[in-house]
Amino acid sequence: MEKISSGEEVGGAGGAYSYSALKRLDQIWSSICEPKADSKVPEVVTRVPEMFADSDLGAGSEIFDVIVCGGTLGIFVATALSSKGLRVGIIERNIIKGREQEWNISRKELMEIVEIGILSEAELEQIISSDFNPNRCGFEGKGEIWVENILNLGISPAKLVETMKGRFIASGGAMFEGRSLSSIYVYDDCAVLKMSDGDSLSCRLVVDAMGNFSPIVRQIRSGRKPDGMCLVVGACARGFEKNTTSDVIFSSSAVNRAGNSGVQLFWEAFPAGSGPNDRTTYMFTYVDPKFGGPKLEELLEVFWNLMPAYQDVVLENLDIRRVIFGIFPTYRDSPLPAAIDRILQVGDASGIQSPVSFGGFGSLTRHLGRLSNGICEAVEGGFLDAHSLQLLNPYMPNLSASWLFQRAMSVRPQVNVSPTFINELLFANFQSMQKLGDSVLRPFLQDVIQFGPLVKTLGLVMLTRPQILPSIFKQVGLGVILDWSGHFLMLGFYTFLSTFIDPVTRSWIESLPPRDKYQWKRYLEAWRYGAGLDYRQGE
Repeated sequence: MEKISSGEEVGGAGGAYSYSALKRLDQIWSSICEPKADSKVPEVVTRVPEMFADSDLGAGSEIFDVIVCGGTLGIFVATALSSKGLRVGIIERNIIKGREQEWNISRKELMEIVEIGILSEAELEQIISSDFNPNRCGFEGKGEIWVENILNLGISPAKLVETMKGRFIASGGAMFEGRSLSSIYVYDDCAVLKMSDGDSLSCRLVVDAMGNFSPIVRQIRSGRKPDGMCLVVGACARGFEKNTTSDVIFSSSAVNRAGNSGVQLFWEAFPAGSGPNDRTTYMFTYVDPKFGGPKLEELLEVFWNLMPAYQDVVLENLDIRRVIFGIFPTYRDSPLPAAIDRILQVGDASGIQSPVSFGGFGSLTRHLGRLSNGICEAVEGGFLDAHSLQLLNPYMPNLSASWLFQRAMSVRPQVNVSPTFINELLFANFQSMQKLGDSVLRPFLQDVIQFGPLVKTLGLVMLTRPQILPSIFKQVGLGVILDWSGHFLMLGFYTFLSTFIDPVTRSWIESLPPRDKYQWKRYLEAWRYGAGLDYRQGE
């Protein structure tokens, strides 16, 4: 890692490649695993029950409609809001810049940004650096499932973010780069953001896009330990002769050891756009922070040991371009409801991403239209109290139901199940989904859980592999399954509401007073997205 030119570090997950950054992240991960002392979480946000306009500080200062904190993914929300005519500012402690390492996504998901109107189809073609098919799912020699157009595009975050910056500035947005947020004071009429350099900015609404480790989220959650964690390591290297297909999820072995921990390891691999023989390989695992887990550095040692056999290459023949690593916490109570007036979390800070994915770009594209429309209505209508903002990050049963899958894919100490159980369970599920067809398999591979496909899959697994059920109860635990059953029933209820109640209430909702209309529109969105019915088949 010391020999590789790490380049400039940028914000967001996977934006740093140096050994010192790896060490820093391992320290954060170690602190998450430690038993919590009674350390007080720093208060970043303070509620001030008075009017800012009446104070000496409030005279003559410009008030933005929205200030977005965190620029790497926040630039998309900021651009969408600015294009709707709001006065938007964005604060980023570094330079707003996309990382070198590509993001992988499908064209269907990328088109959602085009449909919002902040990216043209011509610009979309410019940011695509690699395009490949087919895409493989496989589990420890049990069989392989091949699909088309799943995570099959590599796009350049650097080019995409630069395009967004240009669009944002052209629409009248203001950027405050190299500025760190120090504190926020929420008054009755606005929020005041204090910078570490002593300057301040005022706005009607703060959008927190500072990611998984947002200090505002830490305050809201009172520093609570995550329920799960996805650890990711990998590398982009040159020297792959076989480089035309991708792996969406692949497991080459049963439970392994990494450091002092037992882990089930999974792989992803994609051709990279930097050259015909360049390939990015990720190795990831799910762990429970309560039991700890390997350090990223220990996982990297395992990665270098196992990757040559997995990719059928000789390590010494590869030219390592960069090393990649990240940690992604997940909480069972996600998305995170707004807890403070005039402050809303989006993206990874809100926990809107699926607990089985790492990185929230795909979930951002899926929810960007819904969020930008809702935020615009909230600002224009003055619906900026915590209760009104909670409707923009509502309970979504499909997201809560998918948390069980992360739990099932985590190795848990003192649980007496076979080392091959996780692979057997996953293959049984994937095999069932393949038999049931694209309408079942494709939404799941794009992190969208739907009631009908889930019922069909579970039913087929129970019919064809009933012997696996006792191990599922041992692996996951009865309490978690009972909790999941409630979300499963709600998933069915939301599907019913969105399918049958939504169509007959829309005209009535249009006749309501503004605040009631705003609330009911959010309910309809919660039903639709919470049931996964925003996913359109046949694309």
